[in-house]
Amino acid sequence: MSLSIVIPLLNEEESLKELYDWIASVMRSNRFSYEVIFIDDGSTDGSWEIITRLAAENEQIKGIRFLKNFGKSQALHAGFRQASGDIVVTMDADLQDNPEEIPELVRLIEEEGYDLVSGWKKKRYDHALTKNIPSKLFNWAARRTSGVKLHDFNCGLKAFRKEVIKTIEVSGEMHRYIPVLAKNAGFSRIGEKVVRHQARKFGKTKFGADRFINGFLDLITIWFVSKFGKRPMHLFGALGVLMFIIGSGFALYLGIDKLFINPTGRLLSERPQFYIALTAMIIGTQFFLAGFLGEIMVRSKKNEPRYTVSGEINLVPRVKEYSS
Repeated sequence: MSLSIVIPLLNEEESLKELYDWIASVMRSNRFSYEVIFIDDGSTDGSWEIITRLAAENEQIKGIRFLKNFGKSQALHAGFRQASGDIVVTMDADLQDNPEEIPELVRLIEEEGYDLVSGWKKKRYDHALTKNIPSKLFNWAARRTSGVKLHDFNCGLKAFRKEVIKTIEVSGEMHRYIPVLAKNAGFSRIGEKVVRHQARKFGKTKFGADRFINGFLDLITIWFVSKFGKRPMHLFGALGVLMFIIGSGFALYLGIDKLFINPTGRLLSERPQFYIALTAMIIGTQFFLAGFLGEIMVRSKKNEPRYTVSGEINLVPRVKEYSS
């Protein structure tokens, strides 16, 4: 298998047949051996019935159905686990990603040695005020924070070497930051290609304005996890020690002043420095304990299931994984 195409979806019954026919045409014209993995993220329309019918007619189609909507990151995680192609392509199911871009993405990986190539929808057909402008601001912040120089982190059309998607762990809502996760895992050859953006043909977008707020929060999370995820004591312990030193400094000053400089002055409890010292030492202790507990959690955490699969089609059985 040379190519796996992973497509998460939610309520896209109108576009699935046309999307697969388009993909199959591109695959045939380029003589790719391929599989298409549809992940139905809890659709309430007839999407799963469409996938089932297509899979019965085409052995290249595989399907995963979630019991309810768990989110795009969990859908990609499930698809990545099942993908067997040497190169894995992700794309959205709403026909806004153009399958004709796939051969060039594959060429960039095979011939130019990239680990990951991300699409850049330079010309978009989305609403400027509600999507384009917030997207530009979001991408600017992501570039500055992560150090990954991409123009469009949110583009669903991406291509990966198999080793990349088998190494990284996509959880929560981190699908926006797969290039950052890949960089943190050591895959430094990350490229970008301008791709065509299609106007939405059916239905409506499943993402509202809140995705940008969540995106910025996730950006802070991934920055913290990438720097301190495996050593939380380095952050919380350092802050705790700093606050404790500040508090101890004020306490030492108050002690010297009361014992040797002005023993007949105001009571310590009447001086603001006393409360600064007390607060700083309490906060410092709390930071230190937070770091200590974080270290314990990092060392003892176990993998927990993040989604429930209610149906599968044409999938190869996997050996059950256990975490120690």
